[in-house]
Amino acid sequence: MRCRSRFWAVVLPALFLASGFRIASAGPVQSSGAAQSTAAQGTQSSAPAHLATPAQAAVPAVHPAPASRPPVWRGPQVNHSSHRAEMYLQGAWGVGELRVKVAESGELIRFNYRVLDPAKAAALNDKKAEPALFDAQAGVKLTVPQMEKVGKLRQESTPKEGMTYWMAFSNPTLAVKRGHRVDVVIGSFRAANLLVE
Repeated sequence: MRCRSRFWAVVLPALFLASGFRIASAGPVQSSGAAQSTAAQGTQSSAPAHLATPAQAAVPAVHPAPASRPPVWRGPQVNHSSHRAEMYLQGAWGVGELRVKVAESGELIRFNYRVLDPAKAAALNDKKAEPALFDAQAGVKLTVPQMEKVGKLRQESTPKEGMTYWMAFSNPTLAVKRGHRVDVVIGSFRAANLLVE
């Protein structure tokens, strides 16, 4: 009996210690496995940019800005004066659709206007009023020339509603060019900042 009790006294604690050792050692093995998987996931998530997939690593190409081109002359559509100026000319002088164009290879500058109110527009056809064209950029003043057989290059007849009238200014030195801004003055009438087409 004493031998058996001694045996169990020695064996039982040894079994408990062994089983406890296995339980204790099993815990760290599992946690270390989890730690390894976590570390692997961290490594994947924190992988450097050069290991990213081609779709992730693709960078949009930056195209250089195109070289600026000089402005292109666009003709009559850029000759429109401001809405306020148009309203003033229509209300005060009875004219609209004012245009300034180069003619005869630049030796003449032609001024056109459309009559909306003949009574108000009569001042522009007045023979006594001497028209003048001023170009501040070129520093010149142009006048309407007197031709031997034709007379002055302007229409002086009584204006009629809806009709377009014209006058031509002599530009012998070709100082006034397309793209310049000019003022046309006829007596007390003044149309400012018109673009030469």
